[in-house]
Amino acid sequence: MTSGHHSSSAASIKGCCCCLVLLFSFLLLLSLAIILILVLAVKPKTPQFTLQQVTINYINFTATDSATVTLVFRMLFTARNNNIAGIKYRDSTFTIMYRGVPVGRGVVRGFYQAAHSARNVETTVSVDQTNLMQADAAALVRDVTVYDRVELRVMGMLVLRSGLLGSLRPVCRYR
Repeated sequence: MTSGHHSSSAASIKGCCCCLVLLFSFLLLLSLAIILILVLAVKPKTPQFTLQQVTINYINFTATDSATVTLVFRMLFTARNNNIAGIKYRDSTFTIMYRGVPVGRGVVRGFYQAAHSARNVETTVSVDQTNLMQADAAALVRDVTVYDRVELRVMGMLVLRSGLLGSLRPVCRYR
């Protein structure tokens, strides 16, 4: 009689363990489904950055065998966050290029941007006595004197941390 009671007790323990494994499996699958639905419903969007204005504060150009340029200018960007969560940006650097030649670096200090908002971001860039080849120097002089504009390429990467989604690296590259 004890062996019959023992086998029925073992069967109930096996059944209980099986139920617990099934319960935990179900809860795990349910959690994954909820997380997937939330991520798909939220669909985080990449913030948009638009260069609004560039103002030259100081320029000095020396043309000898090679050209040296010293330049200080201010850049004004508009940052748009169309997400349902705020974004905290970390300090980010970018490179200023003229005709494929890196001529300076800029820094955008970290800032917080609320959900569904636009914010102006300003930075000052200093190009300190950068040497250009003679052909690039002649093109720079022509751009400044004849066309009254200089085409610069801004290249960099923004790093942010979102309260809802954790850390995202990199967020976007801009040119």
